[in-house]
Amino acid sequence: MKKEIRIFFTALMYFTRIPCPKWVDHSEEYLNKSSRYFPVVGIIVGAISAISFWCFKWILPKEIALLLSMVASVLATGAFHEDGFADVCDGFGGGWTKEKILLIMKDSRLGTYGVIGLGLILLIKWTSLNYLPTGVIVIAMISGHAISRLNAVSLIYTDQYAREDDSSKSKPLATKMSTGSLVFAVVYGLAPLGLFINVYVWLTLVPLLLVRWYFSGYFKKWIGGYTGDCLGAVQQVSEVVFYLALLVIFKYTG
Repeated sequence: MKKEIRIFFTALMYFTRIPCPKWVDHSEEYLNKSSRYFPVVGIIVGAISAISFWCFKWILPKEIALLLSMVASVLATGAFHEDGFADVCDGFGGGWTKEKILLIMKDSRLGTYGVIGLGLILLIKWTSLNYLPTGVIVIAMISGHAISRLNAVSLIYTDQYAREDDSSKSKPLATKMSTGSLVFAVVYGLAPLGLFINVYVWLTLVPLLLVRWYFSGYFKKWIGGYTGDCLGAVQQVSEVVFYLALLVIFKYTG
């Protein structure tokens, strides 16, 4: 049990700024095993965002409450996935070879592609949440954060890690995932969908699987697999696609 707790805290420490026990570190062994908890971390981050929205909406307009809830999630994660998405925009936008793409993504500076991409995806995220029925936003946030992390982490199970040089050691990353861990992640990644009364929300899995299929093929084509930044990009796009899919579902099914 203590070992499992350490594995969970490894995932929580890696993906968030939430304080964790001092005996938790970025051990490669525990980091690889912690991949199964990534959707659980998504539930926690989504809950932080949802609770923030629920509290702020009593004293502020819905639009501002949503914006502040997004700020809360960014503060909770340290913009971990947003940074990965921006790096992917810069890398694949400005690089034409594997070496160049990986070099650009490793650069800590933010370029034009990253700024534009990040600004647009945050705007789409806020707008899509704003148009959702107020009564489902809380559940949507929790579900969106969980299922998007499931979509991203599943690439670890099926695809290869792309970096093959010393740059791969620049920061820790889970690069292996067992079948048991994948099943565990699937259960917790999909569990929040059960909170919706509208059963048609399960149709959101269709566009999410398409997102996964597209990015898996795209990353393989250009760099031979995924990197940590690629997983962050898949999480961000998956979250937005999930909210957009919910908009379509609630528009036509109520």
